[in-house]
Amino acid sequence: MKDQQKISPPRWAQQLLSWYCRPELLEDLQGDLNEYFHRNVKSVGVKKARLIYALDVLKFCRSYTIRKPGFPNFIQPNMLASYIKISGRSILRNRLFSTINIAGLAISMAVGLVMIGLLSDMYQYDKFHVNHDRIYRVVSQHRYLDQEDKSLYASTSLRAAKVIDESVPGIDEMAILYRGFDGDIKSGQQTIPLTGFWAGGSFFSVFTFPMIAGDPATALAKPYSVVLTVTSAKKLFGNTDPMGKRLIRAGQASDEEYTVTGVIKDIPVFSHVRFDILASLGTRELTQKGNPNEMSWVNMWNTYVYLLLPEGADPENIQRTLTKVSLKENKTIENTTIKLSLQPMSEIALGEDLNNSIGPVMTSSSVRVIGILSVIVILSACFNYTNLSIARSLRRSREVGIRKMVGALKTHVLGQFMVEAIIIALFALTLSFAIFVLLKPYFLSLNNQYSQMLLLDLSPRTILYFLLFAILVGILAGLFPALFFSRLNTIQVLKNISPVRGFRSAGIRQGLIVAQFTISLMFIAATITGYKHYKHVLAFDLGFETENMLNIELYDNKADLLKKELSEIPEVKGVSSSSIVTSLGNYFGTTIKYTDPQDSAFVHYSAIDEHYLSLHGHKLLAGRNFNSQHKTAGTDEVIVNEKVLKRFNIGDHRPQNAIGEFITVNGKKMKITAVVKDFHYGKSIDNEIKEFIFRFSPDGGRYINAKIISMDWPATLSKIQTAWKKIDTVHPLEATFYDDQIEQSYADFSARIKVIGSLSFLAICIASIGLLGMVVFTTEIRLKEISIRKVLGATEATLVFMLSRGFFTLMGIAVLIALPTTHFFFTGYVLDEYAEHAPLALSELSIGVISLMGLALLLVCSQTLKVARANPADVLKNE
Repeated sequence: MKDQQKISPPRWAQQLLSWYCRPELLEDLQGDLNEYFHRNVKSVGVKKARLIYALDVLKFCRSYTIRKPGFPNFIQPNMLASYIKISGRSILRNRLFSTINIAGLAISMAVGLVMIGLLSDMYQYDKFHVNHDRIYRVVSQHRYLDQEDKSLYASTSLRAAKVIDESVPGIDEMAILYRGFDGDIKSGQQTIPLTGFWAGGSFFSVFTFPMIAGDPATALAKPYSVVLTVTSAKKLFGNTDPMGKRLIRAGQASDEEYTVTGVIKDIPVFSHVRFDILASLGTRELTQKGNPNEMSWVNMWNTYVYLLLPEGADPENIQRTLTKVSLKENKTIENTTIKLSLQPMSEIALGEDLNNSIGPVMTSSSVRVIGILSVIVILSACFNYTNLSIARSLRRSREVGIRKMVGALKTHVLGQFMVEAIIIALFALTLSFAIFVLLKPYFLSLNNQYSQMLLLDLSPRTILYFLLFAILVGILAGLFPALFFSRLNTIQVLKNISPVRGFRSAGIRQGLIVAQFTISLMFIAATITGYKHYKHVLAFDLGFETENMLNIELYDNKADLLKKELSEIPEVKGVSSSSIVTSLGNYFGTTIKYTDPQDSAFVHYSAIDEHYLSLHGHKLLAGRNFNSQHKTAGTDEVIVNEKVLKRFNIGDHRPQNAIGEFITVNGKKMKITAVVKDFHYGKSIDNEIKEFIFRFSPDGGRYINAKIISMDWPATLSKIQTAWKKIDTVHPLEATFYDDQIEQSYADFSARIKVIGSLSFLAICIASIGLLGMVVFTTEIRLKEISIRKVLGATEATLVFMLSRGFFTLMGIAVLIALPTTHFFFTGYVLDEYAEHAPLALSELSIGVISLMGLALLLVCSQTLKVARANPADVLKNE
């Protein structure tokens, strides 16, 4: 019986019951539960009895048992005025510590403000549509033979749109966009380049783009009708009414006129669908009538389908039907399977970066990483507040003791220090806002995508978020010091017994120092590693030459005309044309076969002229280059890389034996005339080298590639600008050096490094402030010891070594944690995703260690030397 009485219910369950239960019900409910508990111990055993007790506690958490909400004891409204007054006096009396606290919190909070602004902008995307929560995009997963592609495509096919419309019930409306209505739009003598889509007639029934002229229900119903934005209409027609006016797409048949049937407001910034003009999708039904590929199930690269579901509809029901549709349609084609699925519109701009997306996308993983790093920096600043508050404990402990002696409760002390921390955080908010204003243009300039997607403007809602954020930071920063001071023993304090002995022996301050410097070192190591990897990317040998190569976009101009103009410029040493600029992440793809009609492979290709290979320094392993004198024959010729030979075992993998062999490219027999050495056609280190072919197209290039050798670049570029204006007066010259384009293609990677580098700098600043606070703390509690040692003959150097060795031991622990962890993380997870990456050595990370150690040495020695030089008589005269 005695042993049974010792057995008690789970303590956490008892505390939970006491916390939520009404006081008038608590005693009876506790007694009943305890009685049942002891009965269950006899019948089912201790473990099951405790489990039953815990479940009963959770079950009794009902509306009639929960106590009424009220203000916590430590923030009673009638006490707030007193808390604020005392906090103000304390802040003014301790100006140095208050300034350090405010500065440290302000630096970290500025990062938090940028993050809040980013999230506020991103969560506004597409919310202006009335039915935004009921709109879903149909996305596709593509698989060719056994080459499974787990990534999703934002696009699908017109065939899929038609089948969904006919076979999938439970859909209110469907909007279809077809990419490609871009180019020069003519109105009279005015020609303006515009970007746009073909759109189905139900487009305005799904999306909310307010129309200021025309009928949304019929604006895109008829073929050859277009809808303009306000800005586009003004560009084309000035201030005249555009309704009913005629437009012509440049480069199209002269009789392909379009009629303006509507004008909408300009597209909001926070829209993933952006355009200048929309044309009726019914037009394509007439112009593409004889094109068998138009309604093909596998032609999934240009169509975007959006579904408006009824209120309360379950997307899973639609998804099950889409799966059935996919299975049925996949049976009608060979070698390819396409799976359709739904994506909520809320996850388009801020979600997964799908292939073939339209509009800007910021991946949720990127936001998550930036958010986690920001939180780490903020917590580091909160550590600082804790450190500095405890460093002041010797001065404030007597204040707390006297307040307790005259009747203050623990909750009153807790409330006092929490309010003080919140006030300091609000002061820091003012300074952090100024830093935020300075950081905003820098952050937006890190990546063109940021400047396209974000505004970071202030709104009443954003300002409210800022205030709530400051209060939260104040609570986080002040919680531990408040708990610490509220638990001080009044008698010990008034007897002058050190109130921080428990804190010192617990090792928490050492843990905070190690944590802060570990964070700083990891930031530094990540920055160094990322920067080295980035420079490796830019200097990577692609397998061809890019130096001094200027790539010029042709638009719809003829390549021969620009080649002729450029060839007359002395600084231009060579000119070629190509359909894509390789190594930037752009791809054109097709299928090829060799002797086995059942064995095919998906390859990437580029259409080039006869000068491209030699101009870019590609190495021919066997065969001859394309010949412009045989244009007709050249269109039936291809140049392949070594990977193609290995894939199909052509010529026993020997380039010379492969010359003259035939492969089938997209259903057409083509002769291999040369084999080129493998090179990186995709982003240099993101992808392994795969099968690639060059096709001959002397007149069909989209880009002109010009090799330039100049001693006066501005003058040379001015000549190229003049040459461009001779053939095109509508479009501005779009010319970029190849090396600059490669660098721009890694802008996102560069932006991440800059963000981590900036956070690294901030983390170091905050950690240094924290170290300064802990040095002050240590010197204060050891001041008498130092004075006595000095009286007994200790030198200044001995005292500095004695006081600083503990800090450097802690920093050594931080180094042992941070460097191996960072090295393992990058080699095992981050860099492992890349086919090629720079080798990472721990020795290279020592730069950050040496820098941080030097800074710490300066801080520690400056403070300890100051104390060591103090006159011991001034300290010991009152003892």
